[in-house]
Amino acid sequence: MGEEAVTAARIESGWAAVNGANFFYRRAGDGPPLLLLHAGICDGRMWDEQVGEFARTHRVIVPDFRGFGQTEMVAGPFAHRHDLLGLMDHLGVGRAILVGASMSGETTLDFVLEYPSRVEALILVGSALSGYRFVDAGTRAAWKASDAALEAERLDEAAEIEMQTWLAGPRRKLEQIDPSLQARVRDMLIRSYATPPDLGEEQPLDPPAAGRLGDVRAPTLIIVGDEDQPDVVAVAGLLEAGIAGARKVVMHSTAHLPNMEQSATLNRIVRDFLAALPKHP
Repeated sequence: MGEEAVTAARIESGWAAVNGANFFYRRAGDGPPLLLLHAGICDGRMWDEQVGEFARTHRVIVPDFRGFGQTEMVAGPFAHRHDLLGLMDHLGVGRAILVGASMSGETTLDFVLEYPSRVEALILVGSALSGYRFVDAGTRAAWKASDAALEAERLDEAAEIEMQTWLAGPRRKLEQIDPSLQARVRDMLIRSYATPPDLGEEQPLDPPAAGRLGDVRAPTLIIVGDEDQPDVVAVAGLLEAGIAGARKVVMHSTAHLPNMEQSATLNRIVRDFLAALPKHP
């Protein structure tokens, strides 16, 4: 095992051979398992300000999904929800609290619908939702522009577009965002661009989660930034309305990565939610 001194907590790193891929993960702490699952514009490093905080009371596990960070994509069909199950099995985790951001919010929702007995609680941050179609013209145009930049191998341009879209949001300029935060997100984006877009065949949940939210029984916290894209804000509303007992918290002056932009505030919100969960012997 290697070590990485991101926080004062002892953080170990390891590799897990799951479903034909080799997954990199970090872990720290003891207690109820809590998995921090990254957004599609990031990798596990987006949670650096959360690992030590939550490792004081939980067994924190932070993987890189295939095609992100240090986990390479491999050819063939896959599903992030199945990889998550395999990783939990590999690490001996029966039930866990899942914290999913953006892409991984979608993954956690798909996961809880397919494997409900494995989920203790859900925390969804700027979550996507399988079966929901983005309608905002600005977001769709940004996707098209970033894809064009990637096809032309203009990686810095693609990263700038994605950071404006997600890190800054529709109402702020990227120049308003902390340069060190920009640098961290840019590094994670550039790393993800090394994965060929046609490598791997993702298998969607069928039927998707959008029409099945009433089947989610796990305690659920929804967090969304008021500077996030309109469709993400809309999805947060759908999750709040569709999941029985779900609680929604709107964080102000932050967009798609509130855990990085306002880490202390998000940590407090999550810790309050964790403290209120039923205790098990």
